Amino acid sequence: MSLSHVVSTTVYLADLDDFARFNAAYAEFFGTSAPPARATVEVARVPRDAKVEISAIAVR
Repeated sequence: MSLSHVVSTTVYLADLDDFARFNAAYAEFFGTSAPPARATVEVARVPRDAKVEISAIAVR
């Protein structure tokens, strides 16, 4: 499977102030014409003190 098979993502950001920067990086991977459905939420902490965690659902 590849990124073209991703139909939905849930993005967990440690700080929503990083949303614009994250959104630009997301567009590099998925493009802007038909990116997968996405929910983005701010969380108190991401495992290993990362700034972002992404859960993705892909189908063939």
